[in-house]
Amino acid sequence: MSFEQINAHCYYYNSAVNIGYVHDGETGLMIDTGIDPSSVKKMLKELKKRELPLTHLFITHAHADHYGGAAYIQEQFNLKTITPVFEEAILQNPLLEPLYLFGGNDPLPELQNKFLQGPKMHVDQAVTEGTLQIGSLHVETYLLPGHSYHQLALLTKGVLFAADSYFSESQLRNHKIPYVTDTDATLKSLDRLLNIPCDGALPGHGLYEENFKDTVKANIHYHNELLQWMEAYLQNYPEGVSHEQMVSAMCSYYSVNVQQFSQWLLFKTAVTAYLVALKKQDRVNDKIDEYRWMFFPFNKA
Repeated sequence: MSFEQINAHCYYYNSAVNIGYVHDGETGLMIDTGIDPSSVKKMLKELKKRELPLTHLFITHAHADHYGGAAYIQEQFNLKTITPVFEEAILQNPLLEPLYLFGGNDPLPELQNKFLQGPKMHVDQAVTEGTLQIGSLHVETYLLPGHSYHQLALLTKGVLFAADSYFSESQLRNHKIPYVTDTDATLKSLDRLLNIPCDGALPGHGLYEENFKDTVKANIHYHNELLQWMEAYLQNYPEGVSHEQMVSAMCSYYSVNVQQFSQWLLFKTAVTAYLVALKKQDRVNDKIDEYRWMFFPFNKA
């Protein structure tokens, strides 16, 4: 964990979840807050040491590890909070995150934890892709869905704060099946990242890189490898594979760490995202058979 300076205006606190920061004159913008108050307190300590202002907060997407410290910082500072549209609904109603992961059923108590449900926060302005003026900062926002429905990356002072639109290569290896909600949208967002002009980029998890496009290409390759594995697996089952069997098979093959129900739900969502991508790309057939969601090789249904 360390406080890193990127250029004269841009910094980030490198930890399990990065917290970005940009200043210009009397304007100080924090980008995400980490998972809980302890994360953001470390960032605040660094800002105080350097006598840097804090006037605005931007949350890139409504996952608890990125906004868990927001309520605390809102209590401590008089700042304006900006979030993406749609994501604002979850940030102001955090129960929605475990609710959608649990398929719409009322979440079990074990799902209402800081990893899936951050403290409720208030939102002053909800925005979508485009140009923003945040105090004296000129900011471009880019809609990069796939990991979260309306995730926005920020470009300012030459630096792209890319949120979870891509992961460091070490994160890909550690998670094995990265959390995405729409693999097809993820791949389109990754392709778009290759064409965003900037001096460098900071992912939500990992280090700032000037040559970040190599990492983006590695992400594209990794997601396509997972799709190819799934497609090859289905070729062995002309009679079809149930949704639950595919979740089990993929998690087993990649030896993911699933010790808690909440972890299983996250991997179930990710595996489903790859299945749906194959469906969108006409590389798999599916139907409901004997009350099961079944998947078949494209030429076998």
